[in-house]
Amino acid sequence: MKTDVVIVGGGITGITTAYLLVQEGLQVALVEAGKLLNGTTGHTTAKVTAQHGMIYDEFIQHLGKTNARLYYEANREAMAFIRKTIDKHGINCDFRTQDAYLYATTPKYKMKLEKEAAAYEKLGIDGELLEELPIDINVKNALVMKEQAQFHPLHYLAPLVQTIVDKGGRIFENTTAVHVERGEEPSVITREDARVQANYILSCSHFPFYEGTGFYFTRMHAERSYVVAINPKMAYPGGMYISADQPTRSLRSANIDGEELVLVGGESHKTGQGIDTHDHYHALQTFGDDLLGIEKQVNRWSTQDLTTLDNLPYIGHLTSQTSEQNILVATGYRKWGMTNGTAAALLLKDLVLGKENRYASLFTPSRFYADPSLKHFLRENFDVAKHLVEGKAESSNKEMKSLAKDEGAVVRIDGKRKGAYRDKDGELHVVDTTCTHVGCEVNWNGADRTWDCPCHGSRFSYSGEVIEGPAEKPLQKEEYRMIESFMGNRAGY
Repeated sequence: MKTDVVIVGGGITGITTAYLLVQEGLQVALVEAGKLLNGTTGHTTAKVTAQHGMIYDEFIQHLGKTNARLYYEANREAMAFIRKTIDKHGINCDFRTQDAYLYATTPKYKMKLEKEAAAYEKLGIDGELLEELPIDINVKNALVMKEQAQFHPLHYLAPLVQTIVDKGGRIFENTTAVHVERGEEPSVITREDARVQANYILSCSHFPFYEGTGFYFTRMHAERSYVVAINPKMAYPGGMYISADQPTRSLRSANIDGEELVLVGGESHKTGQGIDTHDHYHALQTFGDDLLGIEKQVNRWSTQDLTTLDNLPYIGHLTSQTSEQNILVATGYRKWGMTNGTAAALLLKDLVLGKENRYASLFTPSRFYADPSLKHFLRENFDVAKHLVEGKAESSNKEMKSLAKDEGAVVRIDGKRKGAYRDKDGELHVVDTTCTHVGCEVNWNGADRTWDCPCHGSRFSYSGEVIEGPAEKPLQKEEYRMIESFMGNRAGY
């Protein structure tokens, strides 16, 4: 098919951008690999805030006061757009105005928060340094940003999806985009070899489905974080909270199916690296129980976020090359996708329409700040090289035949590293653990039953299918019956 704009990615950025463009009279096709709102947007804690951790002092130091203020204003405008859209359509999405608190529990982070408070004052941000919180957490100090918000993102976005359809936009779920053919009217190519030709291609997938010559995998790293939804024994006092200290602790209330819950989040770490993933959930459960008491745990989930070299999202033209000027990208929201994703949609709309936008140079993916970008670039890619080498040499004492039901592990078969998972029915699934992106060795994520790459954050199902990029091809599957027969013959039984 041919259309004016094709958008790849059905999260908050893709849907909001499509919503904006169809109202401008453009023909839009929205392509999503799975189901709409089933990825990072569907698993967020959905804080609608410009308080994105301790970021403004850092931005002033590395990017300058003007750019730091622009970042704040872009996110404030995104918040205002969300409020206005809710009012316009009368959306019932549990939108609540809340104060946002960043708190420190150690002397080291107490001093850091004092610097962040000074940055607020320099930038004219409405904030205040406090000595205590409304919630019973023993803190050294805390920094409040008033009149922020929270909402249910799926309930918010569903009416936008309906508007897209009502105005002639086309949505294709379960359609995986894998490549772009460049040109004056470039085309998106899907895994099934279908083709969508358009004047503009917008990559709004979590990781850019097409990098061109942008080499985004070298300029971002992936982190997983965890959430448990609890029914607390004690009353929740309101407000949104996040710790400055590590490991991160995040709190907010939520109304799900009429039940008042508290979302306890945090425990972020680089994807494919760190301790047993079950331990992260246990740590959050312990924190929630100590703080509020847990009547029952309703749900738990994890999500993945991408961080750029300078902590600013990449939003704009894929590269500075003329041949890629009609390919746009939005990625790298660093856990703050509700406002950053909305700001991205507003910017992408203007770029497609050829309008000036005062945030274009701030977020352009072609930017490069020597400090901190160069330092982070070298550190991230050294980390990749380290895991590439160490993964090949890693040994495993686990034997495939000893795996219990619902257990996965790295095993050695005839001296070669393999990944094995025995499902709940006892069936064994064996894959080659070499990531199909650049060849790092994936590790088992027991809590999510996935194979995760420690280099660039690619994730695969237990049977090897791609869940998250940058990898495009599945892990090689091994025929376990042949392997068991082979191993049995060698052992003489």
